[in-house]
Amino acid sequence: MIKFFVSIILIALLSFICGLFLPWWTIAVAAFAVIALIPQKPLAAFFAGFLALFLLWGGLAWAIDAANTSILSVRVASMLYLQGSSILLVLVTGFIGALVGGGGAITASFMLTRGRAR
Repeated sequence: MIKFFVSIILIALLSFICGLFLPWWTIAVAAFAVIALIPQKPLAAFFAGFLALFLLWGGLAWAIDAANTSILSVRVASMLYLQGSSILLVLVTGFIGALVGGGGAITASFMLTRGRAR
């Protein structure tokens, strides 16, 4: 259980740092690297990556939304057929990041378990 929470914190931290200097998709590489260093079963790895990136991207989207009093997010949400809901846009943003992070994490877990089977 401790490995799970440590993984969540490390994935979020590494993803944030990578996001400052590298392209957005490096969040998958960050999740992959953390799970490669702290091996977990595939389901736990996926949820660690998923939760870390959902909290990170959702939190960052919410902070940006709050900084401009939802002016931009309401307009973007209208263009994406989200009925102008800034909350829905923040959730969708978090969910997209979460899927990428979970995918990177579960890939590392499967690669590690595949390597041990041989």
